Amino acid sequence: MSKQVGTTEVDSVQNSSGVWRTVGRVIFFFAPVFILLVGIGGFAALSMLKPNPEKELQKTKAIPVLVTTPIVKPIRLQVLTQGEVQARTEIDVVPQVGGKIEYISKGFLEGGTFSNGEVLIRIEAADYDLRVVQAEATVAQAQQALVREQAEAAIASRDWDELGVGEASALTLRKPQLAQAQATLAAAQASLSDAKLQLARTSIYAPFSGRVRTKAADVGQYVTPGARLGRIFSTSVVDVRLPLTDVELTKLSLPLAFVATEENIGPRVELSATVLGKPRTWSGRITRTDSAIDPTTRVLFAFVEVQEPYGAGSDDGMPLLVGLFVQALVQGKDLPGALVIPRSALRGNNEVYLADGDKLRIIEVQVASSDRDVAIITAGLSKDAPVITSPVRGAVDGLAIEIVSRPANAGATKSRGE
Repeated sequence: MSKQVGTTEVDSVQNSSGVWRTVGRVIFFFAPVFILLVGIGGFAALSMLKPNPEKELQKTKAIPVLVTTPIVKPIRLQVLTQGEVQARTEIDVVPQVGGKIEYISKGFLEGGTFSNGEVLIRIEAADYDLRVVQAEATVAQAQQALVREQAEAAIASRDWDELGVGEASALTLRKPQLAQAQATLAAAQASLSDAKLQLARTSIYAPFSGRVRTKAADVGQYVTPGARLGRIFSTSVVDVRLPLTDVELTKLSLPLAFVATEENIGPRVELSATVLGKPRTWSGRITRTDSAIDPTTRVLFAFVEVQEPYGAGSDDGMPLLVGLFVQALVQGKDLPGALVIPRSALRGNNEVYLADGDKLRIIEVQVASSDRDVAIITAGLSKDAPVITSPVRGAVDGLAIEIVSRPANAGATKSRGE
């Protein structure tokens, strides 16, 4: 009996221990979840009890700018370009007859000078003198034959008048023989003229006053017709070929097919170069433009004419040498009421920012010319308009601005456009 009671007590203790073990496991598993839920609930309660912050209105900050006003002044547009001096007339010296050279002018050498009509080269003329003598003899014989035939024709005509009946034939009156004698004389005279012409061509005369570029022959050399003996050019006038873009042509008011006339003599051009370490200037005028636009560079070339570049047109005795590379300042059209603004005030190609009170305003203008210093405006801008000169990022119409100062007037800087 006592043994059964003991067993029952042990089982009761074991059951009680298992229950507590299960309860412990449940608490261990759900305790973190409970703590997390309590934390979230507390944070939400604190957030609901926190007072709402007052909203502060942010004000747009005005951008400080510098402004100036344009000035009105008469402007003469100018175009700065460059080109090479070229001889307008340059030819090869070639003989029209063959033979041995017996004379060459002292001026016929590289860099030499000569005058119009001067004998540059003379070919030995003995053979051509003989041809003239032979042609003269042939002419004399033909003249004698013609005189004899004229006499015989006169006798035949008289005899027919005395003895003949009816109308005489041309052969009876010796008209064919007379015509043949006249033709023979004409041919002989033509041969004489040709012989004299060949004789005259043994002397090569300068067709103009100029200078010698190259020499390719000398005394004693035998030459044939058409052989190149040298190259010469005229010093009476030279041309400078200047490339001009469409914008530059607009500044000069030059049409695409311009040719100077008495009414429109063409723009004046000042040519300059440094020669022997000293600046030199020469004057000329554009007299014509090229016949077509250059297909490679897409520009139109204009030709500046300079008269007497080695004489009256020189700069204090310094000639405008052929082959010299020069700067060209071309005088363009006049703008009597143009507006001048700093180049920094021009935005892009044709926009200007204005200070309209405390707001920025963007306008479009017509630009006649601009360089790194100033821009010349012909339309779209008034002379009293406050023009913004300082940089403005993200500029739009209505942007808030604040004028901080007014710099010196735009006209204080001189432009190449004047």
